[in-house]
Amino acid sequence: MTTNPKIPHHIDTELVNNAKYNARESWRMFEIMSEFVSATERLGDIRPAVSIFGSARTPPDHPYYQLAEHIAHQLSDAGFSVISGGGPGIMEAANKGAFLGASPSVGLNIQLPHEQHNNPYQNISQTFSHFFVRKVMFVKFASAYVVMPGGFGTMDELMEALTLIQTGKTRKIPIILVQRSFWHGLIDWFRNTLAEQGMINKEDVDLITIIDEPEAVVCAIFDHYEKQGFEPNAQEREIQLYL
Repeated sequence: MTTNPKIPHHIDTELVNNAKYNARESWRMFEIMSEFVSATERLGDIRPAVSIFGSARTPPDHPYYQLAEHIAHQLSDAGFSVISGGGPGIMEAANKGAFLGASPSVGLNIQLPHEQHNNPYQNISQTFSHFFVRKVMFVKFASAYVVMPGGFGTMDELMEALTLIQTGKTRKIPIILVQRSFWHGLIDWFRNTLAEQGMINKEDVDLITIIDEPEAVVCAIFDHYEKQGFEPNAQEREIQLYL
């Protein structure tokens, strides 16, 4: 390519690099579209399903890991596909419990520079490059969220679900936090700070339920859907088109 003699060389090079970057950014839109299409086709038949979240750093001998595995096994035997992030820790425990149960174990894997590696307990495995596409799939196909102790990623998924439900951008589903001793401080802050200062409505705290027993988790989900069924109705399907 011939450089413009009136433009300093370093600026000319920068313009070329910017043009290349913009072209790549435009093509990235097609990559994002392909992730949505591929995941939607792959996961279309897994309903009813429950998404389980928790720390990637929880080892297999930890009580949280064992509790997550037990809950996932109970859900799988009750007829729910179990969706996790597909990685290690609580994600592995969730996939393992479902894998040993009667219903599909689903891993929505993400490409990360560290920490994430795909666990082997997945009947259905889908890999994403973009976090936000993966997060849509967690919500789109879930009849409930079960949230185990975890770090920033777990908090991100929890807040995403709460925000979407609070704002009416998705249907109301059970959001169940497991391990009261881990979560009670956060819930107290929601109630005593956010709600008291008017940052949220007091009833928004009721979107969350804390349950520690695996059998009670399953019962709470069935109780929520006792009168309406697990499949989204026509209005809810329309809402979910705009997640």
